[in-house]
Amino acid sequence: MSLGGLALPRPRNALTPEHRSQGHSEYLRSLIRDAQKRLAKRELEAKFREAMESGPATPITREDWVALRAEAIEGLAGETIRP
Repeated sequence: MSLGGLALPRPRNALTPEHRSQGHSEYLRSLIRDAQKRLAKRELEAKFREAMESGPATPITREDWVALRAEAIEGLAGETIRP
């Protein structure tokens, strides 16, 4: 089977009949969306692992919140959206 210049190996041809009613472009878009979801999940899991391996958690203080808010406001400098 060929998808606009893409030739699928024989074993994968068996997967495509149920997707024919969607059209090839929609099928390809769904493959891309699925790949993006898998990538996002792997990236999130890596961030969780990094956080878990970074050491024990520490409580956030009022000063931490003040500094975080100031950093966020500074990051919005020049933007049309303000807090």
